[in-house]
Amino acid sequence: MLVRALALVAFLSSAPLAAAAETPRAVAGGPETVSLWPHGAPGAERRSDEPEIVENTYVRNVQDPSLTVFPADPRHANGAAVIVVPGGGHRMLVFVNEGAGPAKALNRYGVTAFVLKYRLAREAGSTYAIERDAAADLRRAVRWVRANAAQYGVDPRRIGVMGFSAGGELVSLVADNPAPPQPPSADPLDAVSARPDFQVLVYPGPLGIPAQAAAGAPPAFITAGSLDQCCAEPAVTLYSQLRKAGVSAELHLFADMDHGFNIAAHSESLSILHWPDRLADWLSDGGWLHERPLVDAKPLKP
Repeated sequence: MLVRALALVAFLSSAPLAAAAETPRAVAGGPETVSLWPHGAPGAERRSDEPEIVENTYVRNVQDPSLTVFPADPRHANGAAVIVVPGGGHRMLVFVNEGAGPAKALNRYGVTAFVLKYRLAREAGSTYAIERDAAADLRRAVRWVRANAAQYGVDPRRIGVMGFSAGGELVSLVADNPAPPQPPSADPLDAVSARPDFQVLVYPGPLGIPAQAAAGAPPAFITAGSLDQCCAEPAVTLYSQLRKAGVSAELHLFADMDHGFNIAAHSESLSILHWPDRLADWLSDGGWLHERPLVDAKPLKP
């Protein structure tokens, strides 16, 4: 199984989840996973029991959106959390190189990571829509992590989202664009804010850019390759928008680099090897890796 192939230590915890959340499930020898929609994702209720399909290190047929938990070592965990959103063109999820790998890299900086498996709108036979369903899965993930922050030693005011390629599109849709109207709901999780505190976009696709709500966007770290025909321009466009809107933003455009460099899994470039360190610098400079006094806390809005 994929999780065994990763050889990752499972996160063991006996603390109860918030009432709105489902009990976590774990595979022996693997990390904890949590279903985001206990009664089935909207529009996918009848398919929620279908198994995911794993091919090599790619995942598809996601009918039960979930989070896989990668906790930071308690010896240096700092309370920050990042939801990692893999790419894959909305046809599959690049779960290892753009999910588990980045999550473990974030762990090195004391950040607890949650890797999102979301519904795939461009997979053959899919009835899902990116803006309606996949983005809803990311909003749900932010709400879930915030509602259950105490269980994972996470500060609910320091929760970020990090998307690669198609995952970057979801980050922009959630962080830089207006949320769709929310109908009345009896689910207590829907009352929790879905707005991330900061955003990280790694060669983000064009969907959601230009942003429609740049002025209210959270601080951003953006990176792409200068040769990326798909995603260099959206990265520059979003950075320019955020800068003009007065939003704190940092852009790294790497020379002679194309799409899909992830965290240097297949690259000999020193700049790509070390780009996660630039992210860690940005996170530290922005105060995201440090505890924030409660007196500075402001009520979160949905």
